Amino acid sequence: MLYGTVSGNRALINSVFRYSPLKITRNMAKKKAAAPNVIKRPPVVVIMGHIDHGKSTLLDHIRSSNVVDGEAGGITQHLSAYVVDHKTKEGAEEKITFLDTPGHAAFQEMRLRGADVADVAILIVSAEDGVKPQTLEALESIKAADIPYIVAINKIDKPAADIPKTQSSLIEHEIYIEGMGGDIPWAGISAKSGEGVDDLLDLVVLAADLSELEGDTNAPAAGTIIEGYMDEKRGTTATLIVKNGTLKSGSFVVSGSSYAPVRIMEDFTGKAVKEAGLSTPVGIVGFNEIPDVGSDFVTVATKKEAEKMVEGNQTGETGNKFEKTNLPVVPLLIKADVLGTIDAIKHELEKFESDRIAVRVIESNVGDVTVTDVQNVSATEDAIIVGFNVKVERAATELAERLGVEIDTFSIIYELSEWLETALKNRTPKKEEEIMTGRAKILVYFSTQKNIHVLGGRLDEGTLKAGQVVKILRRDIEVGRGKITNLQSMKNDVQEVKEGEFGMQIDSKTELAPGDYIEGFDTVIT
Repeated sequence: MLYGTVSGNRALINSVFRYSPLKITRNMAKKKAAAPNVIKRPPVVVIMGHIDHGKSTLLDHIRSSNVVDGEAGGITQHLSAYVVDHKTKEGAEEKITFLDTPGHAAFQEMRLRGADVADVAILIVSAEDGVKPQTLEALESIKAADIPYIVAINKIDKPAADIPKTQSSLIEHEIYIEGMGGDIPWAGISAKSGEGVDDLLDLVVLAADLSELEGDTNAPAAGTIIEGYMDEKRGTTATLIVKNGTLKSGSFVVSGSSYAPVRIMEDFTGKAVKEAGLSTPVGIVGFNEIPDVGSDFVTVATKKEAEKMVEGNQTGETGNKFEKTNLPVVPLLIKADVLGTIDAIKHELEKFESDRIAVRVIESNVGDVTVTDVQNVSATEDAIIVGFNVKVERAATELAERLGVEIDTFSIIYELSEWLETALKNRTPKKEEEIMTGRAKILVYFSTQKNIHVLGGRLDEGTLKAGQVVKILRRDIEVGRGKITNLQSMKNDVQEVKEGEFGMQIDSKTELAPGDYIEGFDTVIT
């Protein structure tokens, strides 16, 4: 019951019931939709190890046996990652996202940036060969990324397989697996037949559970760019992995200075989708520029927000920034099919070390080698255009021949690496190096005539040869140089002396004296 004036009661009624029941319901629904919904996130997995230990075979088996939607074997890969379904021994249905390429360039980029594109790693080792140098390199990458890993001992079906020996090899290299004094889980598998692969995937799920991977499905999507390339028919395209939130059609993806409307979004089978959830890889078409592989992305609601964020991300710096060097520079222009490949090529370049030459990537982008590329480097001495999985336009080839620009293309990264090392060495300036062959002490000074000194000496080490240039040392300081015009041993002319006392004639403008030393040397071009 209400007491008071009618107007006062009406005001109170209006205050209490100023929203209709329908409006109240709508507001509650909005609040409910905006509330966090944190759930378990499927793991993102990378397989690493030595080149011949079965990474690709394992990935192929997992893809053909466990791919979502039952498209086993016949699936067409559109992205550089894919999702598999796995049923554990306990009967739990789990999803796992695999990076498609062993030692994926995106994982390498993540390692360099200190972030995690993968949540769990599989370190694969052959039961025939044991630990190899590339195994240890892969292990260092995994440790740098600070993620858990599982050892897969592969090829257990081979006649030469020796699991105990492989286990010992792991222990020798401080990879302490379970059952051998350590806590690193492992599984024996045959990537070819599939034996033990389900057990391996169970361990992946367990490692992910221990890491307590979670994500909020109601949050704006955020994650990592794992690939970027130019599609000739559709335009600038990138592959993303959602690490948190849900990526929905109609929003805008922003990564550094790149952004794209989420209009064309495809899953790893090439199927158009309207949204992508946690740990899902998707392809987005329509970026204003190719985003950097390994960079993070976020989503916003409008184009205006995206443009404002891109503007804030830009530093205003343009052009390549290089460390100053006094060494001769070999400029490289890199063209590749995707950005991940460019990162791999740059990584190979980092392995090249020289104290006589510096390598500079003056430009790198995706697409075929064009006339513009040739024109851009034609004025730069010793510049090389390197292409990977791309074509060279006919006009570009003809112009390069006229201007003397070198263009080389490859489809196998290891061939490119070998060629780069040879090409760079060929452009390395030659250097003369003096290699000492012998050292002798001057014991007797006989005479001199027109800079020809007649001397007696004793060979202390090595060999001295007639016609050889020598350094003249006094108290270990070089005071001059000369040339041996004659050598005598036992009063006979000889071409070289290898031991004992001997006579000699040296042509030199430097005055020599007993107690001085001479060092003979050969000049080698390196």
